[in-house]
Amino acid sequence: MQWTDQGYLLSKTNFDENSIIIETFTLEHGKFTGIVYGGASRKNKKNFQIGNKLSLNWKSKNQNKSGYFSTELIKPIIPSYFHDKKRCICILSAVSILKILLPERQVNEKIYNSFELMIDKIKSKNWIQFYIFWELSLIKELGYEIDFLKDYQKKNNLNIYIKINEKDFKVPEMILKRKMHKDEKNVKEALAFNKNLLLENFIFPNKIKLPLFRKILEMYYS
Repeated sequence: MQWTDQGYLLSKTNFDENSIIIETFTLEHGKFTGIVYGGASRKNKKNFQIGNKLSLNWKSKNQNKSGYFSTELIKPIIPSYFHDKKRCICILSAVSILKILLPERQVNEKIYNSFELMIDKIKSKNWIQFYIFWELSLIKELGYEIDFLKDYQKKNNLNIYIKINEKDFKVPEMILKRKMHKDEKNVKEALAFNKNLLLENFIFPNKIKLPLFRKILEMYYS
């Protein structure tokens, strides 16, 4: 079995002295794992920074068994932001959320395209707001959707709550109005709200942990 695709590096682990196992999020094959022989070499390891966009050629004797990748670097992502810790942590947060929530080998072009757009928007002035709305779109695509605007438009106020697992959560102004806010308090409230959606709908039910980078990102706005 063999295919060629493009994708983003979600994780890597050492396989032997000179090779690694990588987990990627691809456009046409979903989340996929394989071995990269020589991936840990001094020459190649710079290509395998988390978040990097790669050209991928996957081969295996059996579709259902582990295979191996040959790769080429399309675009380094995080190195462009080594001077900016917040943006680096934001990218790592997004990647780590995809790693734990995406099902194996399930194609989702909407999630892929929205992630790619968000990565592009990281260079913009309002990057954190783009990230917040990306999280909401991911949550929707993974199966949880609620019309925040319905009650807001009906009641014409900002005191809108939603109930999840018998718990009430206030919808932040930034999310209700769908507008960008520079105020760090608004950002903190939106990040905390999204975190609760992730926890109640995915993290707690599946008994997994919220990624460390997601926690660190929110701490920047505490």
